[in-house]
Amino acid sequence: MRANSSGKMGLTAKILLAMAAGLGIGLALRLMFPGSQVVEDIFTNGIFNVLGALFVSALRMLVVPLVFVSLVCGTATLSDPSRLGRLGGKTLALYLFTTAVAISLALGAALLFQPGDATMQTANMAFDAKQAPSLTDVIIGLVPKNPINAMVEGNMLQIIVFAILFGFSIAHIGERGERLRQFFIDLNEVMMKLVTLVMAIAPIGVFGLIAKLTLTLGMDTFGSVVKYFFLVLGVLIVHALVVYPLLVSTLSGLNPMTFLKKMRSVQLFAFSTASSAATLPISIENANYRLGVSNRVSSFTLPLGATVNMDGTAIMQGVATVFIAQVFGIDLSISDMLMVILTATLASIGTAGVPGVGLIMLAMVLQQVNLPVEGIALILGVDRLLDMVRTAVNVTGDAAVSVVVASSEGELSRDTYTDPNAGQDKLDMDAVPHVRQ
Repeated sequence: MRANSSGKMGLTAKILLAMAAGLGIGLALRLMFPGSQVVEDIFTNGIFNVLGALFVSALRMLVVPLVFVSLVCGTATLSDPSRLGRLGGKTLALYLFTTAVAISLALGAALLFQPGDATMQTANMAFDAKQAPSLTDVIIGLVPKNPINAMVEGNMLQIIVFAILFGFSIAHIGERGERLRQFFIDLNEVMMKLVTLVMAIAPIGVFGLIAKLTLTLGMDTFGSVVKYFFLVLGVLIVHALVVYPLLVSTLSGLNPMTFLKKMRSVQLFAFSTASSAATLPISIENANYRLGVSNRVSSFTLPLGATVNMDGTAIMQGVATVFIAQVFGIDLSISDMLMVILTATLASIGTAGVPGVGLIMLAMVLQQVNLPVEGIALILGVDRLLDMVRTAVNVTGDAAVSVVVASSEGELSRDTYTDPNAGQDKLDMDAVPHVRQ
């Protein structure tokens, strides 16, 4: 494990060590005491569950206030309405583009490698698909009837809309608005300090999450869907290591390898929590201090990305749609493929705030091309592991778009981006972050 410039072990190294320890101890307990009720009560549902749950709760505790405060700070500095519209337009267009590329790549790979087997047992399968919201409901639901209630419920789209309007109003009321803007900047620093404190317990929380996962993950379903599992995994890796670096290199002229190296800590957080929203505090800090993205841009693009950008989920949908069609012996036409791409791309926004979003979106896609929704039961056994990987892909995409948008807006510090040690002390809890405005 490599230490940082101060001689201390870096955050990435600590998390990797914690993951390895959790995996090792979990496997050891599983092999030495198979089916032990004592292990389940004391470790699985006891110690490991408490450590992991406390860590995830601490991260989730930060999400709503951090999104609201950071968005208000970012929007309050944009007194020009055209600039706000330009920033939002670029960000949303890039998110939709990468999602369309992701699902197209997934469909192509699935058609090429044929993961489905029509001889698989499909009887007695059942999956209760929750109803995805209609386009009309999504549009109406963007504006909160009660902003406080939206924050209580964690409705991120409504929080984003209210925060943008609130910050924009601050920017247009003169001197009083400036006083209020400075208050939110100070409040943002408090939130960043809270992030630093939570990051201090990250390795302990990651250890608990991985140890519990190792003890509870069922391996009996791997045999029937192993080809599907590795195909989705392969496409996710290609998208993260090829598509995003190409996006960064082509649209900003920056070294993509530097981007990937500086994303390791964020990817590990996302993998261990399987939640883009829970990873958001770390994503913002990493973008500001490691990648050189101005807070004016990161406070807008990253919360929006955590809500609407679901490239990893789109990849799962593309492969799963072809897989289920092949299992049931149903041929998909070119128009069906185009419908899958369109539906999944637009649905990435519409179902962003719904629990179990990946499977809900998949159910909606399957219904659009007249495939049996019950086929989702085939992939439920391995979806948890894939969910962890696709979350890491999602946060990588959020950061890539943030870098590109910041570069196009002149809001990217290239010196910070190219410096391999930039912001390392802050992300390793050796210093208190200072908000970049």
